[in-house]
Amino acid sequence: MTLEGKIALVTGAGTGIGQGVAVELARRKARVAVSYNASDAGARETLRRIEEAGGEGFAVRANVADRDAIRAMVRAVADRFGGIDILVNNAALQLNFNFEHDDDAYDRIMNVNLKGYWQCIQAVVPYMKRHGRGRIINISSVHGKRPTDFDTVYAMSKGGIKMLTRESAIELAKYGITVNAIEPGAVDVGRQGTKETKPFVPPEYAEQAERMRRRNPDIRRKFPVGRSGRPADVASLVCYIASDETDFMTGAAIRLDGGSMLL
Repeated sequence: MTLEGKIALVTGAGTGIGQGVAVELARRKARVAVSYNASDAGARETLRRIEEAGGEGFAVRANVADRDAIRAMVRAVADRFGGIDILVNNAALQLNFNFEHDDDAYDRIMNVNLKGYWQCIQAVVPYMKRHGRGRIINISSVHGKRPTDFDTVYAMSKGGIKMLTRESAIELAKYGITVNAIEPGAVDVGRQGTKETKPFVPPEYAEQAERMRRRNPDIRRKFPVGRSGRPADVASLVCYIASDETDFMTGAAIRLDGGSMLL
């Protein structure tokens, strides 16, 4: 499956899932814009891996909670590559708090995880309309499908992404633009520092997040397939949805969790 000639923008591509998605898109011949906010070293590593795979990419820094920053990011991609065919909304903030969110924490999560997705879609749609086609892929989570005993607001944001995906799919179908979501379960992104986390945990919240993890030692579920997820699992599905083989699929949410939600 090739994506040769396609132009992709991946947010949160400096680490974890986003990094894996960006590299795989490039490996399949898409030109990739690596969007990041805090992970400078991670973005450089993503570009190194893209170049190692024989792909083409460039890094653009943007805070997806800021509409002006989003617009500047999208213009930079369009100016560099001539348009945008694929948007992968992936940048996310997860604090792993229970019900202990204050107003600032709530706003930060919602502004990145939900409002950011919505505003990125708004920014890329004019470019996709010009070409009469587009692929928008929202990285959500199984947290949007089932309740858990931690991170209430994160789950709320992921539930919102489900309806954002469905409503956008209806509105944009007439322009040849499809909108779908992927709902990963636990994905192993390796050991990362506070500034290199996916989803991103701000340094000032790191200690509180660690307390929550210690309070919930059994937070990881069993996986019928025998392992947790990997960024490559998400990346392969993104590439399929981004391809020409999925013209008839829109408004879908695909659970990708190794069967863990079945237990």
